[in-house]
Amino acid sequence: MRYYKFILFGLVALSSAKANAQSDSTYTLQKCIDIAIKNNLDVKQSELKAQSARIDFNQAKENMLPTLNGNVNHGINNGRNINPFTNAYVNQSLTYGNYSLESNLTLFGGLQNVNAIKQTSLAYQAGKMDLQQAKDLVTINVITAYLLVLDNTELLAAVKNQVDVSAKQVERLTILEKDGANKLPSDLYDLQGTLGDNKLNVVNANSALENAKLSLMQILNIPYSKNFVLQPINAQDVAKQSALSSDQIYETALQELALVKAATLRRQSAEKAVSVAKGALLPNISLYGGLYTNYSSAAQTSVFKDSSVVNTGGYINTPNGKQSVLTNQANYVNKDIGYYDQFKNNYSTQFGVSLRIPILNYFQNHNKVAKAKIDLLNYKYIEENTKIKLKQNVETAYLNMTSAYDKYAVLVDQVKSYAESFRTAEIRFNAGVLTSVDYVVAKNNLDRARINLINARYDCYIYNKILDYYQGKLAL
Repeated sequence: MRYYKFILFGLVALSSAKANAQSDSTYTLQKCIDIAIKNNLDVKQSELKAQSARIDFNQAKENMLPTLNGNVNHGINNGRNINPFTNAYVNQSLTYGNYSLESNLTLFGGLQNVNAIKQTSLAYQAGKMDLQQAKDLVTINVITAYLLVLDNTELLAAVKNQVDVSAKQVERLTILEKDGANKLPSDLYDLQGTLGDNKLNVVNANSALENAKLSLMQILNIPYSKNFVLQPINAQDVAKQSALSSDQIYETALQELALVKAATLRRQSAEKAVSVAKGALLPNISLYGGLYTNYSSAAQTSVFKDSSVVNTGGYINTPNGKQSVLTNQANYVNKDIGYYDQFKNNYSTQFGVSLRIPILNYFQNHNKVAKAKIDLLNYKYIEENTKIKLKQNVETAYLNMTSAYDKYAVLVDQVKSYAESFRTAEIRFNAGVLTSVDYVVAKNNLDRARINLINARYDCYIYNKILDYYQGKLAL
């Protein structure tokens, strides 16, 4: 399997390990996918974005509720101030407090809140599709890397078999050489050279296998281990051809692929954003109300203390002479009004309906509408571009799948032919009627065909999995 397949799925390097592998256990494909999704940071970030979009959606719904705010102000005034109790100027230090409880409910606001709920709901659904898309990408990358390991495992087994075949021939010719029964000494050297090539192939295949394991474990975000063992896949399920046409797969992808759904939902969310911006141009009607009271340290009241007889300054004439006119006078003293009494006696309420008509506000509302329309056009382009790239990718994957299957079908027959050719050549070579050159050629042809068949078989599986991904059904 070739490394270029990873480019097809946008494979990226992951950060440092976050989970420990169980080195002696066998990993199934599903287990690898579960571990990769759990450890993948892109998936985690997508999940956080989806959670943030959910909060925005909840906030949009809660914006329909009335507001309720309490205000408490306490302060000290020094010097010439207005007595908040008598509204007269005083020149003294006083403390004051104002308390209020206010509420506001929007009755009509250009349907901004209603459209905002729809906008954030669509954005939240798009966020969930992004999360699913991230999981799908991780899944297809794991499948690719998983099959790359199995592919290289079979290739290693194939080249080891080549070594066994060559070693047996070298052993046979060595015995013949010692007994003087070898007709051509060059036969031994030719087979020894072939054995050397086969051993070198084993080294290269083993290196490719360990690199494939390393790549898979990096995707899983687990430490590298030589004891990493994968469960094989049924060979009968590997090489197959999709029953659907390219157009049918594309039409299914438009309905099922999370990437397309996310692009469509974001375009729809942008449409509602335009409606939200337009709502700011309409009048706003709201219902408001409040409870208010206050306190001042300068607040005083006159309290009756006692009464006394005082001279009015007037006189009356009597037979005995002038007599002063006396009267009873009530005496009062100023007393501070208590905090609780002021809090209770200064209580007032306010209720009403407010109408706000936007007339001229630096044209900011008109500019918000214009920007929302630009954003909408941009999301339309993104949606259209997503569909175009999807069609191109489906066509490419479908062509690769059909080519891989055709190649696989040809190689099956080729391996059968070369296997029979090598069987005949081996019999003739052992009988001494075939040169070592012809024997090596027959062996190399069979070895090359078997390796190509292994690669082609996994190519078929890979491209079918890509097509399954486009259809939103990554069944294992």
